Amino acid sequence: MLRPRIPVNDQPTGQIIPVITTAAPPLAQPPHLGHAPTHCFCENRAPATTARPTVQLTPGALALVVGGGTAAVLVVGTVLVSMLLAVAITGVSLAICALVIRSLIRTDAKRR
Repeated sequence: MLRPRIPVNDQPTGQIIPVITTAAPPLAQPPHLGHAPTHCFCENRAPATTARPTVQLTPGALALVVGGGTAAVLVVGTVLVSMLLAVAITGVSLAICALVIRSLIRTDAKRR
């Protein structure tokens, strides 16, 4: 009842031929819409390539690229160092809190 209908393609024609079952009538084949490939005899050619590089940097543009790269490195470095400092400060504050709580528990235990 719930069997999948897998299309069968015996020949590599690009057309999918459905499986014929007894429950449904066979489907009619769609007409072949393709046509034979044509050859182009026009003289469209790719533009000639030059020996010069694609990107030409002027001294001003080169200075701008170097400055932008330096700024990006400094910003990323600042963010990473600030995250490291935040983790270190959190660890130190937790250690201090643990020492204070431990000393409170000890002094409370000595009084009893």
